[in-house]
Amino acid sequence: TAGRSPGNYRLFDESALWCVEVIRNLRSLGLTVAEVREIAGIYLGQPDEPIAPQIALRVRAARSRIDARIHELRELRRRIDKFEAAHAVEVAAARRSDSRATDPRRRKQPA
Repeated sequence: TAGRSPGNYRLFDESALWCVEVIRNLRSLGLTVAEVREIAGIYLGQPDEPIAPQIALRVRAARSRIDARIHELRELRRRIDKFEAAHAVEVAAARRSDSRATDPRRRKQPA
């Protein structure tokens, strides 16, 4: 920090604001807090080394995680579609009325 205000609020200089913006941008690309921390450690520990290759490596990892999640969500949607198709009558009835009304366990048994 750049110190404190008379009201005891922390004050930040331009470099701190720049750092916050870099972190926000990296997080918006899907990087985890741990990955951002790794990049910061490399950037601060090896200031003469280019940081772009390290960022690119982690962005590729984020893309892989996102692609895997997209695949999982597509599979889930496929299972939902299959369920709805197999139970179209029941699903339609449930949309029109209380779904408990079509529950076979609630039907009255013949006397």
